[in-house]
Order: sequence, then structure tokens, then C-alpha cells
Amino acid sequence: MDTANLDTPLSKELFGDDFAWGVSTAALQIEGSCDADGKGPSIWDTFSAKKGKILNGHSPSTACDFYTRYKDDVDLVKALNITNFRFSIAWSRILPTGTGEVNQAGIDYYNDLINYCLQQGVEPWVTIYHWDLPHALEEKGGWTNREIVNWFSNFVEICAQNFGDRVKYWMVMNEPAVFTGAGYFLGIHAPGRMGLRNFLPAIHHVVLSIVAGARILRELVADAQIGNTFSCSYIEPYADKPRHFKAAKRADALINRLYIEPLLGLGYPTDEVTALKGIYKYVQPGDEANMSFDFDFIGIQNYTREIVKYSFFTPYIGASLVKAEDRGVELTDMKWEVYPPSIYHMIKKFNAYPQIKKLIITENGAAFPDVVFDGQVDDQKRINYLQTHLQQVLKAKQDGYNVQGYFVWTLTDNFEWAEGYHPRFGLVYVNFETQQRIVKASGHWLANLLR
Repeated sequence: MDTANLDTPLSKELFGDDFAWGVSTAALQIEGSCDADGKGPSIWDTFSAKKGKILNGHSPSTACDFYTRYKDDVDLVKALNITNFRFSIAWSRILPTGTGEVNQAGIDYYNDLINYCLQQGVEPWVTIYHWDLPHALEEKGGWTNREIVNWFSNFVEICAQNFGDRVKYWMVMNEPAVFTGAGYFLGIHAPGRMGLRNFLPAIHHVVLSIVAGARILRELVADAQIGNTFSCSYIEPYADKPRHFKAAKRADALINRLYIEPLLGLGYPTDEVTALKGIYKYVQPGDEANMSFDFDFIGIQNYTREIVKYSFFTPYIGASLVKAEDRGVELTDMKWEVYPPSIYHMIKKFNAYPQIKKLIITENGAAFPDVVFDGQVDDQKRINYLQTHLQQVLKAKQDGYNVQGYFVWTLTDNFEWAEGYHPRFGLVYVNFETQQRIVKASGHWLANLLR
């Protein structure tokens, strides 16, 4: 099939009638009201309270105040002609201590949000776990404690029973490689644990939990579309030398293959990263039968590419990233390279797994230093980023790769984890002091594309 001309003007029609257009968010990043109406603390509430953990000492306690302003923000989704809205359920809003008695106020809140979305003609796409583990469960070991498979299963069951009559699209977990890698190996995200002794059990318990959760959804939600989302980056070697190629292959196994392959029944990529073989210490008899699931879709989330070189001094993988800022390339505010072909390569890579039925781009977007001038935000760099990435998605689709949706990260500027409120990813500008919303030029551009 002919490839798309990357200079061809984009139109909604080129992607087909069944292509899902959406915007993605996460509870911790937008809701605020961190202790309202019976909500318990999450690991991010406690982590952000520790000195030096979050840029500028920022906290998610208020965020975008979505908890009280959700109707206004869903109205914005509708006004931007976006028909699908992805959001997550805060575990500790439903179960303040992670287990035990259900907080009815939390159930009522998400019921109200779901009902309002449907009333406005916006399809809700629910992520059950987007990194905000109840702090009470972290005190019991969090993802390193095998009992969490049961804790998580109970949470999923409650969500399915309360919301499954209206929610069709479900993602079990968001980016497991990121929240276990940054939170249980590097210690730069909540809960701040470090080392293989935390990372390896967390990996295995997350895999078991994703499958357990997906099976519960399959059993309890009629006609559910069940998926999971995965972070991915196109990996290229620093130079045309065997040691750099091998280093890139190891990095690819850790960044792109660590979770998707066991969940597709292919096992952990221990041949490339031998340090992962320690994970078998946590694998119990019968686990293999509970490590894979037949997903209806896979969500991939791509922002950039990475250049990898051999590094003798990097433990476990012998590879290191060559910083984009040292390569003289165009950067976002996250210091990530702007490299649109990355998303094409990742669609192609995931299409190579025959077990995957369809792909949805569940996150893609960019942070730039937005400025309000005369009541407007003219974010041309973001428009260019979205346009060039969508052209690559269209190219992949026209080349015969199975990609059936695109969700922008994100609706409003928000709390961006360890980076606090500094990076602005939104289609809508938020003044965090007044909570005023201003639709950016990129929001208007997308609304015109989707009109």
C-alpha cells in the first residue's frame, strides 16, 4: 500500500469513521481534593510531602481542582469536538486504606463523572490504576508484596460492579514499566524505593495483577473492551558498532518489552537483560498460567526516541542514554527530543506481535513553555508536534498497520509527577492560582480537525 504523503493536510476523514479520537488524563494529576469526602492518602500524597522529591516543592493536593470542576472540564472536551475521554479511578478515593470498607462518596463521584460524560455525548475510557497506590498498602510492601494481587483484584471488582453497566472501554494499568522502574528501582517517583530487590518482585506482581484484573473485567462487564497501556520509545544505537547495537537491544528489552511480552504469553526478556533472571525467585508454581491475557486492544504511549550507547559503568544493562540536550536536536520542555518518526516505528514494532488485535495511541503530546498574551496562548510548537505525529500515525495506518485511535496527552495543564507544575502538556492552559482555563491554539486546532 502507498505510504501517506507527510505533507498532505490532515483531515479527520483520512483516518476512517471507526478511528477513536480522545484525550487522556489521570486522577492524581488533575483531581486535587486529596483528602475530601473520605479519600485516603496515596503514595503520591505522601511522597510529594517529602522535601526535595517534587520540583519546586509542588504538591498534587489541589492540582486542577477537577474533583469539583469536572463538569466544566467535560464541557471543554465536548467543545473541542473530542468524543472519547480517558480518566483514571483513584484507588484511595474508593478504598481509603486500599482494602476494607468502600467509601460511598468516591463511588458517587465517579458515577456522577461517568454519567455526565455520557450525558454530554463523551465516551468514558477508564484506567483502573494510574500510579496512585493507597499509602496504607505501601506500608505493607506495596507492589513488592504478593498479596497485592488480591488487593488489586478486589479494587477491580468494585470498579466493575459499580461502573461496568455504563463503561465499555477499560485499561487495567497505565505504563507499568514507568511506575515500577521510577518508583521501585530508581526511586525518583513514589514510593521512592530503589534496587533490584524491590524492582523484580514489583514487576512480577504487577503482571499477575494486570491479568487478574483483566479476567475480572471479562467476567463482570458484558461486551467490555479491555486493554492495557504501555510506554514505549524508539531505540537507536549511538554508532554503527556491535557494542552499541547490543546496548540498544538491552535497553529496548527493558523499556519496550519488559511487560508486553509476558502479558502476551512470551515470558520475560531475560536473554537480553540477564539481571532480570532474578525475577524467577518470585515466580511460584502455577503463575505461568496467570501471566497472559487476550486483550481486545493495546494502548501505546510514545513521546520521543532514545539514542543508546554502550556503558561499562551502568550496572545490570551496560547501556546508557545519550541525552537529547547533548545531541543538538529540537527539545520539548521535558528535554525530550521531538522526533515524529518514533511513533511510526513503535506502531510497526507492536504490530509485529500477532497476539495484538488492535492498537490505540493512548497518549502522545508535548510540554512547551506556554505564555498567556492578551488572553490567548499561541502554542505553535505544540500544534506542529501534534500535526507531525498524526501524519506519522496516518502513514502507519495507510501502510497497513493496525492503529485505530489517537488520544492526546492531555486536556489541561496538570501536576506532572516529579516535575510538579512546571511542564505544561495541556490543550487547555490552567492558571494554578485562580484555576482559570484558556483553550490554547492547539486546542482550537484539534477542534477544527475533529469538527
